[in-house]
Amino acid sequence: MPTPAPSNAPRLLAALGPALLATIAAPAAAQGQAWPAKPLRLIQGFPAGSTVDVLARPVAARLSEQLGQPVVVENRAGATGVIANEFVARAAPDGYTLLAAPSSSLTSTPHLNPALPYSLRDFTAVAQLSAFAYVLVTHPGVPVKTVRDLVAIARAKPGFVSYGSTGTGSGFHLAGELLARLAKLDLLHVPYKGGPPGITDLLGGRIDFMFYSYAVIRPLIDAGKLRMVGTTGARRDPAIPAIPTLAESGVPGYEASGWHGIFVPAAVPRDIVERLNAMVVRLLATPEMREIWAAQGMGITSATPAQLADRLRADHEFYGRLIRDAGIKGGG
Repeated sequence: MPTPAPSNAPRLLAALGPALLATIAAPAAAQGQAWPAKPLRLIQGFPAGSTVDVLARPVAARLSEQLGQPVVVENRAGATGVIANEFVARAAPDGYTLLAAPSSSLTSTPHLNPALPYSLRDFTAVAQLSAFAYVLVTHPGVPVKTVRDLVAIARAKPGFVSYGSTGTGSGFHLAGELLARLAKLDLLHVPYKGGPPGITDLLGGRIDFMFYSYAVIRPLIDAGKLRMVGTTGARRDPAIPAIPTLAESGVPGYEASGWHGIFVPAAVPRDIVERLNAMVVRLLATPEMREIWAAQGMGITSATPAQLADRLRADHEFYGRLIRDAGIKGGG
């Protein structure tokens, strides 16, 4: 029997190997380079005109310009953001569905509703949009000019001094609960379904004070209809430097602040997350965005995805402890 000729297969495979690998890898590379190949959706869980909506729309417009694809803002309002959060948590992790959310809907709401159909593990942090503190305002008829005055009256009359909020578990409610716990006060919390009815009662003298957004309530302060006595941040607000923080007004360790951020489903590829973060950071540095944010009483804080994820976890744990220790139940 003739001896078979030596096979060239190993040499051919060796020669063709790189070409075959390149051919196999090409579709994957092309797929990665193709993002975004269709419009994106930026979901947010509050009504049109809300703060998160006002911030999300210019961000979406500028992202559209940078990405070359429309970025459409969708309002899926209801349940203090839960509807929108669940929608994004269950969306395909392909980088086409984003969530714009205030911190409270991810940090405090889960502790008030442990039956939520999602958890923080279902999200990947992309970029922080804002940072903001609240102001403490009183009715002018309340005989206080400082936070120390308010604390003194509340201690002298347990359960008598009342404050309103935009709902149980809201950032404004938890700001008041934190004051009560750190200053050892017995305050009467009056929850409202939104800010306007609470402000109406505060103006009418039916409640004594509220925590609120300075940008929204400023006209009433300027008109002398409400008195501002403190801010809740770690440092004084540059927009109102004469107003002391609660921490420097006899409540050491006090800090209550919020933020807004952009998130995507957990398994979105890291390169898409990093690309989105870089775009958002750049656009937030523009004078146009700074002007919009200032009008809303918001500060701009750039953060990497990892830094935002750390802030989310820390706030989630902090407000969870506050809610458990205070025995707060329910929400809305």
